[in-house]
Amino acid sequence: MTSGRVGSDRSEAPLTLDEEPPKTLGLLDQGAFWANLGVSLLGFSGALFLLDPLGGEPLTFPAALLAAVIGSLIGTAMVGVSAIPGTQTGRPAMVLLRGLFGTRLSYVPTVLNIVQMLGWGAFELWVIARGAQAIFGPGTPYALWVVLAGVVTIALTIRPLGSLRLLRRYVTAGVIVSMVWLSVVLFARVPSLGEGSWHAFAPAVDYVIALSVSWVPLAADFTRHSRSSAAAFTGVVGGYTIAQVACLALGIAALAIVGNDPDRVWDPFVAAPLGGLFFGILVLREVDQSFANVYSTTMSIQNLRPRLDRRVISVAVGVVTILIALVADVTAYGAFLSVIGAVFVPMFAVLAVDYFVLGGASRWNTAEDAPARWLMLVPWLLGFAAYWLVTATPTVGWWDAIWAAARSAIGFTSPPWLNAALAAFVISAAGTLLAGPIVRRRRMAEAERRDPALTGR
Repeated sequence: MTSGRVGSDRSEAPLTLDEEPPKTLGLLDQGAFWANLGVSLLGFSGALFLLDPLGGEPLTFPAALLAAVIGSLIGTAMVGVSAIPGTQTGRPAMVLLRGLFGTRLSYVPTVLNIVQMLGWGAFELWVIARGAQAIFGPGTPYALWVVLAGVVTIALTIRPLGSLRLLRRYVTAGVIVSMVWLSVVLFARVPSLGEGSWHAFAPAVDYVIALSVSWVPLAADFTRHSRSSAAAFTGVVGGYTIAQVACLALGIAALAIVGNDPDRVWDPFVAAPLGGLFFGILVLREVDQSFANVYSTTMSIQNLRPRLDRRVISVAVGVVTILIALVADVTAYGAFLSVIGAVFVPMFAVLAVDYFVLGGASRWNTAEDAPARWLMLVPWLLGFAAYWLVTATPTVGWWDAIWAAARSAIGFTSPPWLNAALAAFVISAAGTLLAGPIVRRRRMAEAERRDPALTGR
């Protein structure tokens, strides 16, 4: 990379990949940002997937809360570790994958991530609009709220680092006060948290891991600006875990009040004393979710077009996200999360083992001509298959039928305690370790081709 163009704003994210990123974000910046991301209006309604991931077999409240804690810690630890290479190299998340798969092959997960981020961005605009309607009445135009939220989102992406500092200074305190107030009011109104069992505990943990690990493909987009790896990791794990567990617990309380009806989950928030004010703060805060998704879509596209101005990309992505949100169907939300977990959990395992264990950190090649590393696709695909063989969470009928037939063909029955995300991680990590000797030999051969003087050493 070059040292940056003359006149570049060194307090802001660079406009292209040719410029060095400034290291301006400390622990408080990262912690506040990830805590804000951990609180989501989708999380309140999504608490139903935590409480009853299999449909008809709800967990007890202690079981659901424990699943939220364990799933959040596992998922955010993955996100935190995936954030460290971004801090150390200064490269965005999808550009980091050039070092894992090679530049051309990195386009495969990059395209998947673009699709994911566009979907998430549309979901967030949808939920902001629905939240606004819950406050101001269903008669207010849905499209108007989507467009307004989309315009604010685009504005935040133009100066992303300034937006992060703005969120830390002015939004985080309001979110904390709102969450505390609404928790006191709602838990006082809960008639009963109901009966249940521990049978669906593992699928519930899977759901929470997927909810958390969905941030793996974008973590480095923000932590590349961290002052240290410790600040990046601690900010991610500490901020996000605490906020997500609180969000899911509050969602369970709200669902208990409305009889587990996800379509009415926001009613108790608005009906609470001062509920409109505090719920409004949470609706406004939701823009940081759409901002994160649109900005990371921009970073992913820059892996494909490194010298295209990120501001131009952000405006285009923001407009597309608005258009998708106007016709989005969120009924596939749970299935969407399962697909995300199945793709990115094993990919993270391969990256973590290759970067931290096999010595990749010392020679991570993110150049535009980084050679293809086809072998690294194998453990990723094995982990992907392991996820679907183990998971019991229903998604799409035809897709579930394929994996049911695969389990039957090999005579495999997943025990109820086995977690799909962890199974995928272990299989991909083990496969990467087994491929280690081959990887090292190929790296040595590549180094010798670049520098013949190394031959014979």
